Amino acid sequence: MLVIVVENVPDRLRGRLAVWLIEIRAGVYVGDLSAKVREMLWTTCEEGIEEGNAIMAWSTNTESGFDFLTLGKNRRLPVEFDGLKLVSFHPVGDKKDENAL
Repeated sequence: MLVIVVENVPDRLRGRLAVWLIEIRAGVYVGDLSAKVREMLWTTCEEGIEEGNAIMAWSTNTESGFDFLTLGKNRRLPVEFDGLKLVSFHPVGDKKDENAL
């Protein structure tokens, strides 16, 4: 299972995602694709994201049963902790957060 969620991205990127995945809600795409296609779609997101943001999550053989990547302006950052990938938040107004904008 693969899920990609996008916000504030150009229509051309949304269209490219819709070729490979089903848009079950505005900006939420799901499908069951190979690792090669997943990597190609993430590269497509990286190239076309502009001012938006994206997250991709997929099923894999880990303790949590999934893995994920994030892209673009977002206060959430993936952090590795004791072999688990968790989500960390930048505080509002944090200099790191301001530099990300």
